[in-house]
Amino acid sequence: MNYTFPLLAILIWAGNTVITKMSAGAIFPAEIGFYRWLLAGVLFTPFLLRPMLRRWSDIRPNLGKIFILGVLGMAVYQSLAYFAAAITSATNMGIILSLMPLMSLAMAIISLGLRLTYGALIGALVSFFGVMVVVSAGDPAMLLQHGVNGGDALMLIATLAYALYSTLLKKWQLRLPPLLLLYLQVLVAIIVLFPLFVFSEKTGLGSGNIGLVLYACVLASMVAPLVWMQAVSRLGPSRTTLFFNLLPAVTAVIAAVVLDEQLALYHLGGGLLTLAGVILAERWKTPVRPAGATAPQP
Repeated sequence: MNYTFPLLAILIWAGNTVITKMSAGAIFPAEIGFYRWLLAGVLFTPFLLRPMLRRWSDIRPNLGKIFILGVLGMAVYQSLAYFAAAITSATNMGIILSLMPLMSLAMAIISLGLRLTYGALIGALVSFFGVMVVVSAGDPAMLLQHGVNGGDALMLIATLAYALYSTLLKKWQLRLPPLLLLYLQVLVAIIVLFPLFVFSEKTGLGSGNIGLVLYACVLASMVAPLVWMQAVSRLGPSRTTLFFNLLPAVTAVIAAVVLDEQLALYHLGGGLLTLAGVILAERWKTPVRPAGATAPQP
């Protein structure tokens, strides 16, 4: 029963990648990005405004950190994904997003003092090659001539932003209830994205896109984080993170069914390589430099 929580979160997030792709052409990226967080803020406020005011003495010293987290995790990550969706496929987006745990691990090694392992080193190389296979449509040599597709490049930057968000979240260890911290970041996203929304072109909400906004808001922004938090509390962070590896496969299946995206051999090969690299990094814990090893004395 405990596995229901992480599986449900992954299913929702995979579906949200497809929803992001479906939004291209139905609503402008700046619109759906702003409406998504605005509606989430409106729905959260009746339940979390008073707790926020009660904990203001704890929140105030951390406002700068909360602002950075909100910008990276809510505003930058998802906004770039909406812009990327107009140029690349949902399948590619899901496979690139699967690099996030590996990016987070690399940042943790650099900034949090975690020891470099053979799994992280070799896994990074394997995953990197897997993503190159995907973004080059099976011909990595072509990247030297034509470069990376703009949508894939945006998705890589978006994934990097979310990995940095995850690393800072772990490094700072803000002593606030998770749901309240999520609410504060939603408020930051609303403030940061408002100017972009004001000056961007607008499609307007209608029958063709309101469902996309509701999915992104209610399911992806509210339900998925809540069930993921439940998963972490029941299974622990390490076991829960392993379920993230299912994201590219679930995304590809949903995209094939809903969007009729064609799965090519390079999607399978590149996706498996990316997944293998992430699993190597998570499971092969042998340190490159044994504990206690010191440089030779002259």
